[in-house]
Amino acid sequence: MTAFIAWLILRTHYQRSRIALLGRHLSTLQLERHMETLTQGYMRAIHEDTEARQLQVLETFAPTEQALAAQGRALADSMQKESAQATAMGRLPFTVPYIERLAPSMTRDFRKLLQIHAAGLRRVVDNEAGLDPKSRAYQLSAELYLLQHSCHWFCKSRGVADARLMLRHKVDYQKVLESVSDETRAAYQRWLQGEQAAGATG
Repeated sequence: MTAFIAWLILRTHYQRSRIALLGRHLSTLQLERHMETLTQGYMRAIHEDTEARQLQVLETFAPTEQALAAQGRALADSMQKESAQATAMGRLPFTVPYIERLAPSMTRDFRKLLQIHAAGLRRVVDNEAGLDPKSRAYQLSAELYLLQHSCHWFCKSRGVADARLMLRHKVDYQKVLESVSDETRAAYQRWLQGEQAAGATG
């Protein structure tokens, strides 16, 4: 019992330090507010009575989408200032405090993951695939959900990130991964497998 309590205290301290680290980089940005505006706005657009009205509402979010993509890049670039050890994420579904020191081969680099997300957001905002407005909004929502998942994973654990995704957005991790752009999904899977993903993040 004593060992378990000690582990809980250690885990809490570890998670708080990671929340604080990410929070420092987010504190000068409005990324979270833009994400909330878009996710709520897209849902509102879906519930409009006519397709014409849906498209009209979606068009109003263009400035927010551009700001989102720019701030996603700013976060990714800002996190590059941190060390590889400070930004290592455990691959296991639960938290292992200081796994980056105990078993670095079981971790992945959050900095590289944010580069993938930043490239994915910019790609969809610029509509490089030529999607229609509703399909584009759907894909950008998936990109946002996956970014949120990654941030929760970094701060807490992969299991917590999965649960929060389902609780907040009523969608599971696999569905979100299937719904992002092909380029984001391919780069993300290479990152997950520990392969070099930089070539797909530009």
